[in-house]
Amino acid sequence: MTIRHLNQTELARRWRMSERTLERWRWLGQPPRFLKIGGRVVYRMEDIEAFEAKQLRQRTPRRCKSRASTIDAKDDQNA
Repeated sequence: MTIRHLNQTELARRWRMSERTLERWRWLGQPPRFLKIGGRVVYRMEDIEAFEAKQLRQRTPRRCKSRASTIDAKDDQNA
């Protein structure tokens, strides 16, 4: 059984995001899970793929009606 890991730079490149975002997520305790071994942060492929699977969507969520009416009311006031 081979366990593959990605470091912060490799994962940021895979997801086309900044490394700083991954650092912030770790600080906030947000997924994906990570390992810290001897001061080195790595992400297991198993955890990366599980996180990606949870992000899979069928469609974009609809806008909340109460939020939309609040936005519309502000637009009317600014007109």
